Amino acid sequence: MAVMVIDIGSSSVRVMLFDGQARAIPGAVASRQYQFANEPAGAAVADAQLLLQLTEACIDDILQHPKASKVEVVAMAIFTDSLLGLDESGEVVTPVYTYGDTRSAEDVKLLDRQIDSVATHQRTGCMNHTTYLPGRLHWLRRTEPHTFAAVKRWQDFATYLYALWFGEAPCSYSVASWTGLLNRARLEWDSTWFDLLGLDAAKFPRLSDYDDMQTGLVPDYAARWPLLASVPFCLAVGDGAAANVGSGAVDTSHMALTVGTTAALRVIMDAELPDVPRGLWGYRLDAAHHVIGGATFEGGNIFHWARSVLRLPENDETLAAELARRPPDSHGLVFLPLLAGERSPGWAGDATGSIVGLRLSTSAVDLLQAAYEGVALRLALTADQLAPLTPNETSVMAGGGALAASAVWVQTIANALNRTIHLVAETEITARGTAILALRALGRCSLADHPPAIERIVEPIPAHVTVLRRALERQVELYQKVVNSRSPLG
Repeated sequence: MAVMVIDIGSSSVRVMLFDGQARAIPGAVASRQYQFANEPAGAAVADAQLLLQLTEACIDDILQHPKASKVEVVAMAIFTDSLLGLDESGEVVTPVYTYGDTRSAEDVKLLDRQIDSVATHQRTGCMNHTTYLPGRLHWLRRTEPHTFAAVKRWQDFATYLYALWFGEAPCSYSVASWTGLLNRARLEWDSTWFDLLGLDAAKFPRLSDYDDMQTGLVPDYAARWPLLASVPFCLAVGDGAAANVGSGAVDTSHMALTVGTTAALRVIMDAELPDVPRGLWGYRLDAAHHVIGGATFEGGNIFHWARSVLRLPENDETLAAELARRPPDSHGLVFLPLLAGERSPGWAGDATGSIVGLRLSTSAVDLLQAAYEGVALRLALTADQLAPLTPNETSVMAGGGALAASAVWVQTIANALNRTIHLVAETEITARGTAILALRALGRCSLADHPPAIERIVEPIPAHVTVLRRALERQVELYQKVVNSRSPLG
């Protein structure tokens, strides 16, 4: 048998085939690259028609693979959130608005004065922030009233695809939980937000679990994809939740760390309704499992920033060797790496980065080391907040391109978190997790039945843990001086 996985990320669409053990089938991958549009300032949007074409082209391609005839289930992971509006005739009348769009910042502030932020956080699992839909919908109504009025149906992009392919489809609890509009206890759209924003729940998709599989493509798509005409499609899940599953972090004994362009630290829980720690978020994997964690805007983008603005050694091996020989926190700097604003834990969207301690002797490599450590210390704050929800021996299942490229950074993060890191050898963590979820929906496995291969295990170095803990104290002190007054947690 084979599982088809559609993975719609923030920079590419990939469609892959996996076997019945959640192993990627060699050569069975089709991909297309794209980018969010960032004009005007603050925008982060995609074109729905382009994204549709890219996704369907990848499916066309993968169906040419010999194993495509063995597909028994299709599953999807998608970046969240991905809001678009359709008019009375079903035509898309807005861009696909994404989590990175910050143009609703003033509306978020206005809404802050009208809500109980603590109650809202616990009810929905989400802070009131530009990442989520309450502020975005308020902004759209305020700035584009004619377009807002023309929208008769609000959908995420995954639900939009499924509605095209099947005629109608629900939104999964997982995807809905990333919007900030899901009541996480009742698993329904949050009436408190809907009443405050004047939203009509009838304009939003019905909700269901990811294993509410859709079957029976509409005639045009059945003719285009005859191999999939009667194959069940699982509803989409959030890519972060899928990454946890793919990395083997499916209970509180393991945290999942993903470091790509940005970074996130998450834990899956099956408690009935766990409290969400202050500053973190609480999403859903499914009706039975919560995903608690935090995300940062900083990750591998810090290295790319440093490479572009500093006179670093051109040879990456030379640079890695130089970083490896340096004691931790030996640069005399405090680096607050909020170059793109802040998500967890302070949610100060207008925050900026800061560097304290510059001297004439400060080198480019000093700055890079401080940047790496700065990101690691920010992740340590999230790990500290997750600690009460997890056993003392909780280890970290880590993956992502940025970590694979830097053994030094992996060790630095292990020291900052004071936790053992299991560096996952799998290269397609999100897609792999999506395949496992699809197999689980078919009754073929449990969440834990297909643990990932581990490339190496990195233990924290006690002496370095102590040094970085002191460095964290200095970073927190700097944050309180330059950011805290603007943070909603201030």
